[in-house]
Amino acid sequence: MTNKLNSYNLTKSEEDYLKALFHLLIDDSKGKVGNNQLADYLTVSPASTNNMVKKLKTKGYVVSEKYGKLELTDDGRSIAVRLIRKHRLWETFLCKYLNFTWDEVHDVAEQLEHIKSQKLINELDRFMDFPKKDPHGEVIPNAEGEYSILPKVTLSSLEEGSVCQLVSVNDGSVTFLKYVSEIGLVLSSQIKVIEVREFDNSIKIEFNNTQETVTKKFADNVFVKII
Repeated sequence: MTNKLNSYNLTKSEEDYLKALFHLLIDDSKGKVGNNQLADYLTVSPASTNNMVKKLKTKGYVVSEKYGKLELTDDGRSIAVRLIRKHRLWETFLCKYLNFTWDEVHDVAEQLEHIKSQKLINELDRFMDFPKKDPHGEVIPNAEGEYSILPKVTLSSLEEGSVCQLVSVNDGSVTFLKYVSEIGLVLSSQIKVIEVREFDNSIKIEFNNTQETVTKKFADNVFVKII
């Protein structure tokens, strides 16, 4: 049997599709994702997505279920998790040792995650004493591909008077991460929901003895635990 986990037979673009599909399947409450969702996530055309999905099906990494919904095979999932592991290890290294800020590391890690050397990644992990989370608070899969998906509560889901702690943020947007830093929020910040405005669902929050009004979009991308 061919060892499909040898990702040398995958292009950078194919790897990006597998990782994107994995993220979408986690985020979707029903675990079902269609071609159009995948195209929107990657900001590519549906036609390009259809062509790529066909290639990934042929290689045995993706299958289609009823009504065209996509699912990763075990091999496809393993490769996606390995990419996420590399991405988050590189983000951690860049922040901890090379003075990158958390809004700078994502785009660089997107390039570094495609390096094929497994020894390099394992030694990088060892060098940093096996970190458990990346700079954005996301869990780093271990060398065996074990990956804990922690339940997430968004700031936008909380009611007035709730007190919480920031545990992770969406790391996909540089402008978003810059804004988080500019207003003074960091991982472990304690946040109190002062007011939820009915008109636009914006939220007034209090942290570090300051108050800030944030949009629902912002609050949808901040993950917290209630305390």
